[in-house]
Amino acid sequence: MKVILNQTVKNLGKEGDVKEVADGYARNYLIPQGLAREATNTILKETQEKKVREQKQKDKEKARAEQIKEQLDGKTIEIKARTGGGDKLFGAVTAREISDVLKQTMQVDVDKKKIDLADPIKHLGQYRVKLKIYPSIQAELNIIVVAE
Repeated sequence: MKVILNQTVKNLGKEGDVKEVADGYARNYLIPQGLAREATNTILKETQEKKVREQKQKDKEKARAEQIKEQLDGKTIEIKARTGGGDKLFGAVTAREISDVLKQTMQVDVDKKKIDLADPIKHLGQYRVKLKIYPSIQAELNIIVVAE
């Protein structure tokens, strides 16, 4: 019997996969548990259309990520921070502040979770920060922290 998996089933497949399984396995376990549904022609067609829509959405997201990378890769931004004598900052420059500055200066909205900052910046100077825009797309940004 052909079934379409509603969710990932160990040793069988991932959500959306069409699998040929034993009739008893489908009727007695997969379908009653809500793990799968019988694969009819209309359901197969719906599944294919859903996969095409999801792929188009992923392509749009990737194109947008490429555009953001072109806009940010290798650029330098300046962040002003209060200092407490010498080059030590009051507080620190965090990923959230970097995200806010990018939004203000370059009109690019980058989520703070996508900014790869090992530790908050606590001293004046120049730093290189990686932006993980999309799983396979990264950009590097130069940040200069200056006294306010």
